[in-house]
Amino acid sequence: MEEKRTRESLGSRLGFIFLSAGCAIGLGNVWRFPYITGLHGGAAFVLIYLLFLLFLAMPIMVMEFAVGRASRQGVAGSFEVLKPEGGFWRLFGRLALAGNYILMMFYTTVTGWMLAYTWYAASGTLTALSPEQIGANFGALLGDPKALIFWLFVTVLIGSAICFIGLRTGVERITKIMMCGLLLIMIALAVRSVTLPGAEKGLDFYLRPDFGKLMENGLWNSIYAAMGQAFFTLSLGIGSMAIFGSYIGRDRALTGESVVITALDTFVAITAGLIIFPACFAYGVSPNAGPGLIFVTLPNMFNHMPQGRIWSSLFFLFMSFAAMSTVVAVFEHIIACSMDLLGWDRRKATTVNFFAILLLSLPCVFGFNIWSHVAPLGKGTIILDLEDFIVSNNLLPLGSIVYLLFCTTRYGWGWDNFIAEADMGRGLKFPRALRGYLLYVVPVIMLVIFAFGYYEKFFK
Repeated sequence: MEEKRTRESLGSRLGFIFLSAGCAIGLGNVWRFPYITGLHGGAAFVLIYLLFLLFLAMPIMVMEFAVGRASRQGVAGSFEVLKPEGGFWRLFGRLALAGNYILMMFYTTVTGWMLAYTWYAASGTLTALSPEQIGANFGALLGDPKALIFWLFVTVLIGSAICFIGLRTGVERITKIMMCGLLLIMIALAVRSVTLPGAEKGLDFYLRPDFGKLMENGLWNSIYAAMGQAFFTLSLGIGSMAIFGSYIGRDRALTGESVVITALDTFVAITAGLIIFPACFAYGVSPNAGPGLIFVTLPNMFNHMPQGRIWSSLFFLFMSFAAMSTVVAVFEHIIACSMDLLGWDRRKATTVNFFAILLLSLPCVFGFNIWSHVAPLGKGTIILDLEDFIVSNNLLPLGSIVYLLFCTTRYGWGWDNFIAEADMGRGLKFPRALRGYLLYVVPVIMLVIFAFGYYEKFFK
């Protein structure tokens, strides 16, 4: 299929790596990973997570990159280009694009919380509050639709403005700055945290495996959680990675690039644990304190630290960078698909999607206040829970199975075509011997995750 226009491209390999890593790195790395690690016993859980990351998630990342690079399209058009006669593949492309919109409908709201707390910390608002007032402050933010809409607007405006400027001058250049800033802030916070008095207990919990602690929460529950974290941390299944494959040349083999990106994503997650756990143990905070850990517990902890206002500001800035890197990456994918499908230029695609995402995100905002009575998944749930469930428990695992089947069977793109694309260029090649494992073993694991997710959600 001949392309309608010259495909935009990234200016450097570093830009591709940082963009792809920025899409993967998000709140799941810097908050969810430390939280579930604390819940499931620490270091032993981390070992299982790393195994699943290597043997389950990373091969699918290579497949997404290969599909994107071969088709030069976003998820909505890539399957059609590589397998035009396949009606099912075309339908999946549209569903995956819808998944990107649904992801943005709640991720932008949560990112707004991070921006709000960066402002609160930098302005000294949190420093002046008592522990009880800090808890009430987060509740007041969620209960104020005007405040949430303001921070949602700021989030969407920043994300769309970066994409509006252009792929190289906006998305690539600014993501490089954000990622460099994120890594520097994380290293500074980790050094500060591990040198706190009493931090050694947190390091012992985090770095010394104790399989007895793993069993305390149930072995199967811990294994399921490790698989889920490895799978979701790389944002696989809805084409969020494939779009960046469509922007790069064929001078580098994709397996080696995937290893680098996975390593960077893992570094951020592991370093987040080095920030959270030593600080929690140093100040007697439970590492599995739940959703209030970041917005309630940690601000109280920072208030007791020397130069706490500075460290609190850096912490929430780091959280904002992590969240915004994902917002920009997914926004870019949505814009690219609009350009591919509708023939729009970048400015029109960005402008239309700015208003679309802003409006689509309002139900999530209202779910915390004026629509808080709406419980779409049963008592105690909110609209954000439904949106997250659609993406995390359905589209991501099922989408990854689709990529696996598309790249390994003759009914899709096929194994030989995938290998030829993945191995083109310098660097580490994809192991051909993995076809049987990928075709017969990995889909079963994915279906188990999918089924167990439904069981946990509706029957337990």
